[in-house]
Amino acid sequence: MSSSRVALITGASAGLGEQFAQLFARDGFDLILTARGLPRLEAVAQRLAHHKVKVHLISEDLSQPGGARRLFAAVQERGLAVHTLVNNAGFGSFGDFLDLPLEKEVEMLNLNCVALLELSHLFGAQMRAHKEGRILNVASTAAFQPGPYMATYYATKAFVLSFSEGLAHELRDSGVTVR
Repeated sequence: MSSSRVALITGASAGLGEQFAQLFARDGFDLILTARGLPRLEAVAQRLAHHKVKVHLISEDLSQPGGARRLFAAVQERGLAVHTLVNNAGFGSFGDFLDLPLEKEVEMLNLNCVALLELSHLFGAQMRAHKEGRILNVASTAAFQPGPYMATYYATKAFVLSFSEGLAHELRDSGVTVR
């Protein structure tokens, strides 16, 4: 297993994910960047080249069943030990819930909640065994209120907040922090 500090960032191909990648690279972390589209990840990696850190790219659709487990397996195959997990991947939809495509709402639930839970469990267990690690679960101000016309999104972010607070309490004396 790699002994350098490694940050795994989901949803790393744009927006906050790319910004997290810039910050962690600046701080000397090697990176595992994941998102659905490899070309966009490659573009992010090129923008990070001046930091002189290792950047591993893994294309995976975490909104699909098994995506988080496939990502975990790919990281294990590379022999990397994740020090910091940034669960950033997510999306929302807008409209009357009953008029939105059910399949997209389920994908949102899978990405925003299920993949986050699975990755926290899989990598969190390794971190706890090493008595060190960080998990950052990206929520939103949407976590604090109901969201008409974005009901599923707001509910998923409430899950992220509640889950993260509970997990942080459970791991408080383990050397692993959760935010």
